[in-house]
Amino acid sequence: MAKFKLHCRHPVIGGPFGLLYDNHTSALTDLHGMPVTPVERKAYPVFPIAVSADTPAGKSGNVKTLKIQLGLSCNYGCSYCLQRFVPRAPSMGRQDVEDFLSKLPNWFAGGEDGRGHGVNIQFWGGEPLVYWATLRILAEALRERYPNARPSVITNGALLTPEIVEWLDRMDFAVSVSHDGPGQAARGPDPLADPFQREQLLALYRRLRPKNKISINAMLHKDNQSWAAITDWMKVAFEDENVPLGEGLLVSAYDDGGIECSLPDAMAAAFRKSAFEEIRSGAAQHFIIVHQKIKEFVSSVTTARSAKSLGQHCGMDREDMIAVDLKGRVTTCQNVSAVAVAPNGQPHLLGTVDDLASVELRSATHWSKRHDCATCPVLQLCQGACMYVEGPHWRATCDNAYSGNIPFLAAGIEILTGLIVDRIEPLDAPLPPERQWLWQEPPTP
Repeated sequence: MAKFKLHCRHPVIGGPFGLLYDNHTSALTDLHGMPVTPVERKAYPVFPIAVSADTPAGKSGNVKTLKIQLGLSCNYGCSYCLQRFVPRAPSMGRQDVEDFLSKLPNWFAGGEDGRGHGVNIQFWGGEPLVYWATLRILAEALRERYPNARPSVITNGALLTPEIVEWLDRMDFAVSVSHDGPGQAARGPDPLADPFQREQLLALYRRLRPKNKISINAMLHKDNQSWAAITDWMKVAFEDENVPLGEGLLVSAYDDGGIECSLPDAMAAAFRKSAFEEIRSGAAQHFIIVHQKIKEFVSSVTTARSAKSLGQHCGMDREDMIAVDLKGRVTTCQNVSAVAVAPNGQPHLLGTVDDLASVELRSATHWSKRHDCATCPVLQLCQGACMYVEGPHWRATCDNAYSGNIPFLAAGIEILTGLIVDRIEPLDAPLPPERQWLWQEPPTP
């Protein structure tokens, strides 16, 4: 448990004003302990497993999110890609697809109706369209068997063809296109700069946009820090004033390339200030994550959400979310392979679907077992960042997650109280000065 005094001001009449915040009970009160907003307590269930190497989590066949890993090959080489240096498992082919489909009914319940209702089926790479032949066979078979499931794919868009565009539309896919807008150089070539690729991307966008089945996903990093700049770029590129934008968070540092793309310490306060002002001005409103995060924080306060209910933010420590490859091997998540080892020394191979009851997730670490997570002001928003990163990569990931979530916390508090937080003072646990002062470097002692 950690409690904080929030040093605030009113945007018109100034200050100072003070609030108290408890990151474990989500209590936001005045300095006398009185709630600043009506609270309707919700009975949140305690999260079942605080996963670690010593306390493994399992998987169930009652799957709500099925992540199918087609392979890690990609036609791009993004500088912060979390898959870039993951050891590759042997390639998989048509026989693996047939074997996968034949085994599926033995372990996958098929949703609430046995026909996919309530299930998200995600197809992952690498770049999934590198595996176009496999993807087509697999997705069509799954669509026939589970017509009520929701299929989706994330692609860089550089391998689209008229045939693939038509197929994605006909198959009712939700598609996320990975593109960093003005910061695309960190990913690689810009497919929109190639006339043919641009034509295919825009064709796909125009087909799926009326159905709300497409988003353009941009990551923030040291060379791409502004939601507003990304929005303006995307509006022009996709010829849509209301272009829906996904992702929008600061990168996680899965390797040294991720560290290079992370915010240097000297940029953190300026980034937080700019991001908060973009939220307040409405310049960040096209990013779906901005609305989700602020709503989540406000809800945590108004329903008194206990931290005991929180799993990891990605959800991969839940038993109803599972990542598998076509050989039926269950892995930590879709971004690793069955032959890779996690930074904590545990294998990313958790078991197989042939013996789902024996699957054990040991390669991850729940936030409650991380140093500093339990005493962090943005715990309710961050939920522990990446669950398997360790060492200096974890430190950079944590720093990015802190700066990335502070603007959402501040926006939620302003919505609830009308006040702007300038400083978060720890009352019963340490918090570094550079994290206490939100919009400026800490004063020199």
